[in-house]
Amino acid sequence: MHEIIKIENGITRNPEWRLSEPVNFILNDNENMAIIGNNCSGKSMLVDIITGSHPLIMNDPIYNFKSSKKKHIADNIKYIKFRDSYGDSDNTYYLQQRWNQHDIDENTPTVNNLLEEAYNLYGEDTPRRREIQKYLYKLLHVEHLLNKYIILLSSGELRKFQLIRTLLSEPRVLIMDNPFIGLDEDTRIQLKEILSLLAKEKVLQIILVLSRTCDIPDFITHVVEVNDMKVCPKVPLSKYITKRTEISEHILSKEKANDIINLPYKTINYNADEVVKMTDVCIKYGNRTILKDLNWTVRNGERWALYGQNGAGKSTLLSLICADNPQSYACNITLFGKRRGSGESIWDIKKHIGYVSPEMHRAYKHNISAIRVVASGLKDSIGLYAKPDNHDYDICNWWMRIFDIDKLCDRPFLKLSSGEQRLVLLTRAFVKDPELLILDEPFHGLDNRNRQLATDIIETFCRRKNKTLIIVSHYLDELPKCITNQLTLKCTV
Repeated sequence: MHEIIKIENGITRNPEWRLSEPVNFILNDNENMAIIGNNCSGKSMLVDIITGSHPLIMNDPIYNFKSSKKKHIADNIKYIKFRDSYGDSDNTYYLQQRWNQHDIDENTPTVNNLLEEAYNLYGEDTPRRREIQKYLYKLLHVEHLLNKYIILLSSGELRKFQLIRTLLSEPRVLIMDNPFIGLDEDTRIQLKEILSLLAKEKVLQIILVLSRTCDIPDFITHVVEVNDMKVCPKVPLSKYITKRTEISEHILSKEKANDIINLPYKTINYNADEVVKMTDVCIKYGNRTILKDLNWTVRNGERWALYGQNGAGKSTLLSLICADNPQSYACNITLFGKRRGSGESIWDIKKHIGYVSPEMHRAYKHNISAIRVVASGLKDSIGLYAKPDNHDYDICNWWMRIFDIDKLCDRPFLKLSSGEQRLVLLTRAFVKDPELLILDEPFHGLDNRNRQLATDIIETFCRRKNKTLIIVSHYLDELPKCITNQLTLKCTV
């Protein structure tokens, strides 16, 4: 046994990235670790110290990758960050890009293009490496994705792609931030089996950064908890499990719940019996059919759960409702009793829809204050181009207090933790008191407490009159109890 990574009394040079105490951390070659902590507890800061992203004062991390032939630290440690689940950091990305075929040209890469590029970048073309490549494709069931354009992948498919591309580089240490979010149940099981197999074969050491404590796989040997910007000593998994605390059944206070229920209703509301009606809806991309002859009616006051495997078309379906998909205008879709294309602008429709999704999270690259991100929900924009008035800010402050993030009002969005960003975007969905609430994987990156708080808010909001809910989640246990209906989409491949 030897120490692969050792940090002793680590203090970052940049004060903005310092934890409240010096960091002490050791990863041995027989350990696989989970880093656990609440949102904004300091987990990402710890990982940045481990990877060397934030230089330390005097005591630099000590690395010993003696079984690796790679010389550079960056080649031995690979970190799949939270945002990587939504694709690369591409400044040209915009919310509707995934559904816009006109963005595809001869320069648009396919999944196979990028994976072959990664394969060639990190080593020689040998029979052994080709076998590993084919093995990974088979394990994660991505053969049918190889000829698909990268911009058309769902968030779950993107996670598979990112994992394979990273594993092709054959790192000594693999760090993954919330690796199971956005994956359907079968794929989560597959991923755990793959990581367990790699851990048992001692091909690499694995560090998982997790928000859901119940996501800790069996192959994890030790847990490091990060609380209030302090890194706790690592403990064996068995010891951590016996000491972890349960979250209260309800986090939202009765006072805040009553405030939501007693919100004044808007003077202009849609009160149609049929909020969404789709008739024989078909969506195709090239030769691939995503939705075929779909008939679906969502009535006023219903709360729908939308199920389906990764790539089954869930987000595509929601993009039709929100008119982010150009094909929505060629489909027989009625919203709030009004046929699309009958004269009312999509912006008039959007005023009555609150929406959050992985694609929206990826598209928010504007480093404006958190309250301005929330205020953008009043204008249905990504970013904020119209200055809110005092009344708008009062509404935003009210909802930020409900979500317990009012302390983040003036913080730049891109400097927030991924969980805090998701809470800000969730608040954005509620800020205009919409008649239709569309939540696509709303709990991504949230810790146990904030997930329960968000659930409480959703359930309370749905007790108001004329409120309809459509929610997507791959975790059945995190769905609100108010769900009344469900729709399951099947993959066409």
